[in-house]
Amino acid sequence: MATIDADSTRPTAPQIRAVVPPRRRGRMGGHRGGAWPLGAGLLALLVAVPVLMVLAAGLNPDVGVWSHLAATVLPRYLANTLWLSVGVGTGTLVIGVGTAWLVTMCSFPGRRLFEWALLLPMAVPAYVIAYTYAGLLDYAGPVQETLRWLIGATSRRDYWFPQVRSLGGAIVVMTLVLYPYVYLLARAAFLEQSVCVIEIGRTLGNGPWACFRRIALPLARPAIVTGVTLALMEVLADFGTVDYFAIDTFTTGIYRTWFGLGERAAAAQLAAVLLSVVLALILIERVSRGHARFDQTSRRYRPLPGYPLRGWRGAGALVACGLPIGLGFLLPASALGLWALTSSLTSGDGFPRLVLTSLALAASAAVLAVAAALVVAYARRLAPGRLSAVSARIAALGYAVPGAVIAVGIVVPLAFIDGAIIDGVQALGFGNPGLVLTGTIAGLLYAYMVRFLAVSLNTVEASLGKVTASMDDAARVFGLGPGATLVRVHAPLVSGGLLTAGLLVFVDVLKELPATLILRPFNLTTLAMRTYELAGDERLADAAAPALAIVAAGILPVILLSRAIARSRPGAQTR
Repeated sequence: MATIDADSTRPTAPQIRAVVPPRRRGRMGGHRGGAWPLGAGLLALLVAVPVLMVLAAGLNPDVGVWSHLAATVLPRYLANTLWLSVGVGTGTLVIGVGTAWLVTMCSFPGRRLFEWALLLPMAVPAYVIAYTYAGLLDYAGPVQETLRWLIGATSRRDYWFPQVRSLGGAIVVMTLVLYPYVYLLARAAFLEQSVCVIEIGRTLGNGPWACFRRIALPLARPAIVTGVTLALMEVLADFGTVDYFAIDTFTTGIYRTWFGLGERAAAAQLAAVLLSVVLALILIERVSRGHARFDQTSRRYRPLPGYPLRGWRGAGALVACGLPIGLGFLLPASALGLWALTSSLTSGDGFPRLVLTSLALAASAAVLAVAAALVVAYARRLAPGRLSAVSARIAALGYAVPGAVIAVGIVVPLAFIDGAIIDGVQALGFGNPGLVLTGTIAGLLYAYMVRFLAVSLNTVEASLGKVTASMDDAARVFGLGPGATLVRVHAPLVSGGLLTAGLLVFVDVLKELPATLILRPFNLTTLAMRTYELAGDERLADAAAPALAIVAAGILPVILLSRAIARSRPGAQTR
């Protein structure tokens, strides 16, 4: 064994060669991680099962069912979904990119406030905004009542007012909620751009608008396209808004076909069409980039110029940034607060139990999703080969799949497993054990893990990536295996990232509606479901309390995201 010189606390050269392991294969040296890549592969398979089940239904269609769908509802579903996607995509692009450029590159009153406040509508589910604006703008709402009083009208025939429960109303509502996806990624892209590129553009005679259009916008294109794609995926997954506004889309069609008509084959084939649209959207986004490169060639990251906006330009920037916040968060939250004060729902015994049930379910799903993400991310760290890379890619697929599609894909294998369990137990001479997975909390948690594993995986992978490989080497020197290293070394170092990932999943589960409606046990009700049921009965004041609870839970992740964006520019300091 090598010794240490008495006059020095540093090892000699032979010692260093003895301590440092041979050339590493992966992060943990000669360890290939043992069962970790296999565990990641198993989790990826669990995520893939619902998707494969739905695709199988689409690849083997029932000709009679498909002909009926094509002759009756399919054209309407396609048209409404297309127009909804085009409208929301355009609205989120304009608002998200415009406000991101203003708060990043310009200087005007209130800019520091708008930097984080523009993310607040992300805390409000689209269906909550829909219920709120319907209550405010319907014929019996306060806005039309005031208008009739001012003009002396006695009926709807005496004046014109836009119909909020329409395709246009759904586009506006979803745009107000989903533009933060584009804003968040576009602002991060603008913050990462080098000031040298902007200075070169100014020396060539380009003003602020020309620099934005010709330089900053093309460089930020991947981030902007990704943000719009995320917003469109949320549009395709939405159920509460389009159902309340009576707009026939694929998600409402899946739910009505499944529960209203009892046609599971038709629902599965509609889910297959919707899944194909989502996969095509992802493929188009990837192919559209081609071989173009958008990286920065300069390392100069001085403070961004901050073009001063004064007079009418400053007022215009103030209005452009203030309207999305006011319409997307402040007005709905204020209305919900006033309605909640007049509701008797919060004073009963049922509301605290409803809150506790929702919190417990969301917390369980968050723990499950973070644990699964940790397995997948750590397997990729230990053995960065093809298996772990493919497993991570498949595990992240669930977030792109609408909740209604996942629910349809999960019911089929769970029902098959339940049938096998019942047959096996009865063959042993015991009674019928009933359903073990279908219609239980276990099946619902499985759906949540499939849907939101990607949310936690991105955060966990980013946190693990910041841990230097020397920590793994030091753990090996002390005789720790991969599992012990994860528990005793990595987990404490990335605890902040794990908590952030769990919080994001927690809030997403609180807001999830279609998967919960399809897979929930009969005796289970969540805040999202209660809001949906009360709003469907036009009891908007009673629906305000659970809706407000969901909104309040979503504010903390918004604050975390805002702080993360502020630190994203190299050299930036947390204020």
